[in-house]
Amino acid sequence: MADATTVPNAVPAPTNANGNLLDEKAQLLTGDPAAATSRPESFHSAAESSVEFHDPRETPASSARTVGHIIPDTEEQDFPIPTSGPIKTPIPKPTTQAPPQAKLSGEQESKYAQVLAKVSTWTTLPASTAKDAASAPLTDDERMWLSRECLLRYLRATKWNTANALKRLQSTLSWRREYGADTFTFDYISPENETGKQVIVGYDNQARPCLYLNPGKQNTEMSDRQIHHLCFMLDRTIDMMPPGQENACLIISFKGAASGKIPTVGQARAVLNILQGHNPERLGKALINELPWYVKTFFKLISPFIDPVTRDKMNFDPKAREHVPPAQLLKDAYGDLDFEYDHKTYWPALQKLTEGRRERMRERWVKGGKRIGEYEEYLKGGERMSLQQELEAVGGTGQVSGASSQVDGVTEGVQGMSVR
Repeated sequence: MADATTVPNAVPAPTNANGNLLDEKAQLLTGDPAAATSRPESFHSAAESSVEFHDPRETPASSARTVGHIIPDTEEQDFPIPTSGPIKTPIPKPTTQAPPQAKLSGEQESKYAQVLAKVSTWTTLPASTAKDAASAPLTDDERMWLSRECLLRYLRATKWNTANALKRLQSTLSWRREYGADTFTFDYISPENETGKQVIVGYDNQARPCLYLNPGKQNTEMSDRQIHHLCFMLDRTIDMMPPGQENACLIISFKGAASGKIPTVGQARAVLNILQGHNPERLGKALINELPWYVKTFFKLISPFIDPVTRDKMNFDPKAREHVPPAQLLKDAYGDLDFEYDHKTYWPALQKLTEGRRERMRERWVKGGKRIGEYEEYLKGGERMSLQQELEAVGGTGQVSGASSQVDGVTEGVQGMSVR
């Protein structure tokens, strides 16, 4: 595998007059470290604004269509909650606030600065996870994905090992290219969700969007697209996260799931690779209920492949109303929310809402200077300023108040890192 830390023509991390690495904010003030080489591409490829039902045998490439970005005239106002009768669209906002994020220690800030400095030099990355794979330029949307919170998620997932965090960040980006995750369109995935076997509706007590998985509603034969479906819906769940929230709540019900409809061990391992390997620190809680004996046996079989941290977040036969406000919890999950899945209503509504949000994220990212390490809360329209605004607020001189002295002299360590 090509080494992303030693890419040709990489822009060196900025240093001050004494040769010391500038702190995070001062680095960003010096300019865009990976400019000009990337081209604008959709973070998640755009699909048509209306749902069409095509041959299920179509691939992402054959079903993709060239369309303009969807920018709703209004945002959440497009999706009012009905006062009577069942709702048939996603719920755009939680009724609770996301909890405040823990403050980093000085050592953690220093390790973040090291990872940011190295990632900021990336101009190309391997196009696949294969050994010695050819490299391709880093795209704008990949650079936007490399937010401050993203880097921190990978640092936490690797127990703050900077070299391992860099390796996993590169691996995920190369995997997404190889897997085609950003080519999956609403049109391509649509046949998988006609029965509503995966639905994003409501938020839990900590403002985490709820993704319902209902294996009993399985409507297709086993195929790669079944796994693509979950990857796609996880990305849409991330789109639905409000400012300040990084985690999702999975609600899995095996009600009505015959033994032939539960995933195979091979499928389960593929799903775990997506969840644990390429969406680290994204699962906040998993509520799993209606387990027949063969599902319990299934979980015992896959238990060795489940990371202990992930396992600790799994709740079997929980009292869901204690985790999700009853008004945001589906009646099928013992809540009070009257929801009816109508694919021709829900699917285009989810598309319009999520594509509109991603478009506004791109607009904010461009307005903020197209910076690696941007704040996700700013990108999602929260109250936090962009990095550029934060720097301008302190005078725009690079003399950022409160800059940690622990990042001084870190250049030598950064230059010696390898993601092999």
